[in-house]
Amino acid sequence: MYKIRLATIEDIPLLPDIENAAGDLFLQFEFTAHLAADTTPVEDFAQAQKDNLLWIATTPDGRPVGFAQVYMLDGEAHLQELAVHPDFGRQGIGTGLVKAVCDWAQASGIPAVTLTTFRDIPWNAPFYQKLGFRILEAEELTPPLLQLVENEELHGLKRELRVVMRHETGSV
Repeated sequence: MYKIRLATIEDIPLLPDIENAAGDLFLQFEFTAHLAADTTPVEDFAQAQKDNLLWIATTPDGRPVGFAQVYMLDGEAHLQELAVHPDFGRQGIGTGLVKAVCDWAQASGIPAVTLTTFRDIPWNAPFYQKLGFRILEAEELTPPLLQLVENEELHGLKRELRVVMRHETGSV
C-alpha cells in the first residue's frame, strides 16, 4: 500500500511537516517535550538526498508520509532520524523504512546500521529491538559513537535515558 523509495529533491520541502507532526508525539513525556521544537535544517535533508541517504514512504498517490535519514559514521550506516506522520502511524511504515535502510546497507557491504534512541519510549528502543537491533554495552561503543552520545548530551539528551543500538546487516 505504501511505497518506499529514495527521496527526490521535490520531496524535501514536505519533510519538515512530517518531522514536526512526529515530533509532537514527544510532548507527552516531560523529558522529551523540548524535542518537539527541534527540527532538521532543510539543507541537511537536501544533502542526505543528494548523497542517496534519505528514504521516504509515500501514499499510493505519491504523497510522502514518512522518512528515514542516514549518514555514514566510521564506515557504518547511522540512522539519524526516522519519522512517520502520526496520521499514518502503526501501519508498518516505520518498519518498512528501517528495513529499506538495513537492506541497502547489506547490499552495499556496510557491516551494520547504528542509531541512538530513547530507552523506554515504546516507539524507540523497544520498536528497534523488535526489528533486530540490540543495545550496545558501554565497552562496545566506538570513539565516533561515544562522541555522538556526548554531542547529544550537550544538546539536552540525557545519556541515562538513551541507548546506542546496532543491527548487523546480515540479520535482516
